[in-house]
Amino acid sequence: MKKVNYVEDVEAWIDGFTFYIPVKIRFSETDMFGHVNNISPFIYFEEARIAYLEHIGLFRDFKEDGSQGIPVVADLQCDYHRQIFFEDRLKLYVKTNQVGRTSLDIHYLGVNQKEEICVTGRGRLVHIDPNTGKPIPFDDRQKQIFTEKGLL
Repeated sequence: MKKVNYVEDVEAWIDGFTFYIPVKIRFSETDMFGHVNNISPFIYFEEARIAYLEHIGLFRDFKEDGSQGIPVVADLQCDYHRQIFFEDRLKLYVKTNQVGRTSLDIHYLGVNQKEEICVTGRGRLVHIDPNTGKPIPFDDRQKQIFTEKGLL
């Protein structure tokens, strides 16, 4: 894997991933050269991020009536390491790298059926008040989820 600015120890970083979703590359996600279009990994990141938030029990907090905040992607980065082709099968791993007072830093790792690293990425989710658009702190229940999952 080429050096990326959000990873210091590659082996330890990879070992920290446990949750993933399977992704089968569709023909419509490829370009005229037969490899995945450069925008498609961002779609995979979104799908994996939502599944991950549901898995840790956080996403339902954002969907419930009366929720005080919603997650907004503040930045998103993708690094391409190996081409991905139609019918490849990826494991798209997701983990929380850091929890802040109002935000989460999420990391991504995509490996193909040969266990080769194809894409990596990171992004910041900010917990905002939907009425003001301003960041708000995570509530006690959300902090409890972070603690229970060993993220704090």
